Amino acid sequence: MKLHRYWIFDLDGTLTRPKHDFIAIRHQLGVPLDQGILEFIADQPDAVKGELNARLEAIERRVAEDAELAPGAADLLDLLSRRGCRLGILTRNSRACVEITLECTGIAPHFTYGDIVCREDARPKPDGDGIDKLLARWRAPRGLSVMVGDYLFDLQAGRSAGVTTVHYNGKRGPTWAGYSDLIVHDFSELQALLGDS
Repeated sequence: MKLHRYWIFDLDGTLTRPKHDFIAIRHQLGVPLDQGILEFIADQPDAVKGELNARLEAIERRVAEDAELAPGAADLLDLLSRRGCRLGILTRNSRACVEITLECTGIAPHFTYGDIVCREDARPKPDGDGIDKLLARWRAPRGLSVMVGDYLFDLQAGRSAGVTTVHYNGKRGPTWAGYSDLIVHDFSELQALLGDS
């Protein structure tokens, strides 16, 4: 891992403590349990789509305003920044909510605007489109690039894009070994693998 210079992070539940209640969100928006929320909304007629997107944005904004960093996330980002690594975010969230989250948690200085890919900017994970866009922007070799996330969609996106995948399993929930090159339960484990200087 020490040689990897390009790091892409999921945001909610990875860099931040998990606070989304996806079952409740699905219930509020009428999304079936076997379908992704964004995918369900995208399939609706335009009038319904607009209403559902507005309701989703309101829910996500409340979560963003209450965001807290995951343990060790700030130290890991500091270490990678000191080493001159390029840092990006790939999220299914909206850019407005991402900006609120980054300001609330104090990690905004680690990420430039163009290095944050939100649902407005690319096809959503599990598609690897957002990773492809970041790597093209950075002119980054896939072999030196990493996708870090807490959910299957993050890992599938990384696999699709041909980068190393790190499953941050802070909740010690399901693992997806077939999609993960490395599984860590907190960021101190990852920092130890990288060395602390």
